[in-house]
Amino acid sequence: MKKILIIEDEAALQHAATQALKESGFDVLSAVDGDQGLRLAETELPDLILLDIILPKKDGFEVLSELKKVDKTKNIPVIVLTNLESPGDVQKALELGAKTYLVKLNYRLEEIVEKIKEVLG
Repeated sequence: MKKILIIEDEAALQHAATQALKESGFDVLSAVDGDQGLRLAETELPDLILLDIILPKKDGFEVLSELKKVDKTKNIPVIVLTNLESPGDVQKALELGAKTYLVKLNYRLEEIVEKIKEVLG
């Protein structure tokens, strides 16, 4: 069973995404801030990380940057899911190693689950 780590501080989205992924057969871990997300990524080694940018403690850019510096987490695919839409933010996330950048308002949960399946192959 593929393991997905959701790093998202918005409780409603965290819960909805967890339910949708579990219904699709994924094992789901969750973190509500960047520090907790990094710790879970390093201890649990998920198959994919769904990452928000606006987070307490460490923002998503810092999390992404740190994940890519550590040997055991650098190859974990990361999908950024955020409300930030500026081309600069998208470019920065992709340069830091994100596989895909999704703007929350433009995607339904079903579409996000499909993107996760696509990235996992």
